Amino acid sequence: MTEIANAGGRPVKVLDADQICQLEALAGVLSMQQIAAYFGMTEKTLRVVQERQPEVFTAYSSGRAKMIAKVSSALLGAIERGDMRAIQFYLKTQAGWTEKHALEVSQAELETDDRKWLVEVMN
Repeated sequence: MTEIANAGGRPVKVLDADQICQLEALAGVLSMQQIAAYFGMTEKTLRVVQERQPEVFTAYSSGRAKMIAKVSSALLGAIERGDMRAIQFYLKTQAGWTEKHALEVSQAELETDDRKWLVEVMN
């Protein structure tokens, strides 16, 4: 990381080409906060660097998109092999499927002063 002298305060942080390649590789597995820590800066500073260096934002977006494509391909492969957990995950996240369990609570007849509840799980 290079720092450009700034007459008004701290030096300006700039990522060089090698660091931008590292950032692209890390973007698929780390959060923005973790990437910032990796480069020894705060998340806020990294966002400022992204604004000043559009290639940093492009590398971050590209790295995330590549990993999403890789993981999506693996998920679709598991679905094609008949993996029920993968199928359920896909249907829940993409088709809005849910698993709803009804819980019915009713009051049983009172005996003395103690209250007893009958809980019946439906489905």
